[in-house]
Amino acid sequence: MQEARFYEKQDDNRVWCRLCPQNCHIQPGHAGFCRARKNEGGTLYSLNYGRISSCGIDPIEKKPLYHFYPGSNILSVGTYGCNFHCGFCQNWQIAHGDPSTREMAPQELVASALLAAEQADSVGIAFTYSEPLVWYEYVYDTARLSHEKGLKNVLVTNGSIREEPLMELLPLIDAMNIDVKGFTGEYYRKICHGRLAPVKRTVELVHNRCHLEVTTLLVPTLNDSDGEVAALVDWLAGLNPEIPIHFSRYFPQYQMDLPPTPLESLRRAREIACRKLKYVYIGNAPELDDDNTYCPVCRNLLIWRSGYQTRVRGLENGCCSRCGARIPVVV
Repeated sequence: MQEARFYEKQDDNRVWCRLCPQNCHIQPGHAGFCRARKNEGGTLYSLNYGRISSCGIDPIEKKPLYHFYPGSNILSVGTYGCNFHCGFCQNWQIAHGDPSTREMAPQELVASALLAAEQADSVGIAFTYSEPLVWYEYVYDTARLSHEKGLKNVLVTNGSIREEPLMELLPLIDAMNIDVKGFTGEYYRKICHGRLAPVKRTVELVHNRCHLEVTTLLVPTLNDSDGEVAALVDWLAGLNPEIPIHFSRYFPQYQMDLPPTPLESLRRAREIACRKLKYVYIGNAPELDDDNTYCPVCRNLLIWRSGYQTRVRGLENGCCSRCGARIPVVV
């Protein structure tokens, strides 16, 4: 086990974990809400340091990141644990279960990432699958080494972290996809067992410091109303209308058995978002055929996508090849 960072010792060997907004006060012998940080005799330890539950090479679009090295691959790794408990969790077996893991030191993972860069057109490492922010110490140590080797570091995260650890990690991170799971405090409390305000704060801190894309899983009757989608879009557009947003289709999973998101709800969300945001995508719904990237000025096809097949067609030196408009895509 590795000693955790961002905690305070208290009386009677209790500790106060200050990594995320759950603010766990942990008794000796107990773990926090995330199950990944445990108090042993008044010292907080990271239980999942170096523990890998999932590892594979994925298309970068699977994160999803559509404006960050489109058409490339990335070595994707995860562990176990999460500081939310969403009823619809898509990776509940590792986030909330007890998956088998194998040990991999940061140096080993970076070596694997360098090999993937040589053999599989991989641009770096994506910390994903489970919640990487509760894997903080390992992510930080690995990202620092990866950064030194010229690899790219990506976080796919729920964004629930306190400001101090976030700002320390950010210089090592090249891109993030943040799940903004809904846009009401009630939704976060009842469905995710978390808080909306800290997630908004993370997005606000990140959007002009590294590449950012946002994903919202639309769950029917719970967070897909026109008003809630419009509020989300208004807030995001106020930060930067060029931030790509991905509306993803929900399917029954884990503890939630609502029917899948109606396609009409996804179409409506896209329509609302396109009024103020320049890049709007639909995920988990190939029926809608809406994965391409177009120039927001002249509608030139810039990036063609079909499933995870990707072709960059209309970009030249970061601009639209037809009208010359600047396009926020990292290539």
